[in-house]
Amino acid sequence: MRKILFFVSALLMLNSCNGDKNNTKKMLPDSSGNLNHLSVVVDNDLWQGNVGEAIRNTLAAPVDGLPQEEPLFSLSQIPPQVFSGFVTKNRTVLKIEIGANKTPAVKFGKNVYAIPQKVILVSGKTEQDIIEQLKSNGPKIIEAFKSKEIKEKQRRIKLSLLKIDTIEKSLGIKLDIPSAYRIAKKDNKFFWLRKDITTGTQNIMIYELPLNALKHNDSLVNQIIKIRDSIGEVHIPGPTEGTFMITEKAYAPYLQHTTIDDKPTIETKGIWDVKNAFMSGPFLDYIIEDKANNRLVVIEGFTFAPSVEKRDYVFELDAIMKSVKIE
Repeated sequence: MRKILFFVSALLMLNSCNGDKNNTKKMLPDSSGNLNHLSVVVDNDLWQGNVGEAIRNTLAAPVDGLPQEEPLFSLSQIPPQVFSGFVTKNRTVLKIEIGANKTPAVKFGKNVYAIPQKVILVSGKTEQDIIEQLKSNGPKIIEAFKSKEIKEKQRRIKLSLLKIDTIEKSLGIKLDIPSAYRIAKKDNKFFWLRKDITTGTQNIMIYELPLNALKHNDSLVNQIIKIRDSIGEVHIPGPTEGTFMITEKAYAPYLQHTTIDDKPTIETKGIWDVKNAFMSGPFLDYIIEDKANNRLVVIEGFTFAPSVEKRDYVFELDAIMKSVKIE
């Protein structure tokens, strides 16, 4: 009987604890804020000095692959004494704490004041401690905030999806594509999707290549440029006869290795151009290794938006492309 009573008591306590956790989660408000806008909670004096400069150098550094300088994140500084109420609901928050009792560290928090939310605390005894923590952990901090923003953008995209299965049937891949996009061109296993924006268009290309299309004995960047230019010549015409999309030769593309859908991926960022025409813009290209189907899957987004900032347009394309699932 004592064993039974102990078991029942333990079960009730466990349910109570779970209930407290669920109630706490329900009590937290929804997060808010524009995409790629980061709240920085730091004293005014620190913000205006070397610590503020280190924050800006890390989180407002120029985005790679854009034709003009635009920051990774738009920063809004908030003094700690006014960080309360609705201000704490921002989806991405960087907090700076300095003091003699503060251990130099970077801590990553989730859903601290709202849901969903990413809060990163950088602490240290001195200003130099803070600066060193920002420098050494900069890539991790950027990736944490960027990942949160990509997930939020993907959540918003799912609210209104393009309902087609043509791409899935032809290429065996799934993408969460906003309903504002349309198929501009389909040629065998090549797809070109477009969305009209105020100043131009958003574009996505999807196609496949043989698994051995990239050789190890040649420059990877040069090979990717050749592939892009050949695809552009065949599939992406310019405004007049004899014009087509190519890779801008004046800017060397940025290239790195990453992972998408748990598969090795080559990421390339650069500037596209139109041969014999005055048109250009940024592109983001993913070449995904699909060994199971003996092929490379290429998904590229490119933006045509003259005279306006392009960071958030490329960010949208990135969120779409990273939703890919290969069957």
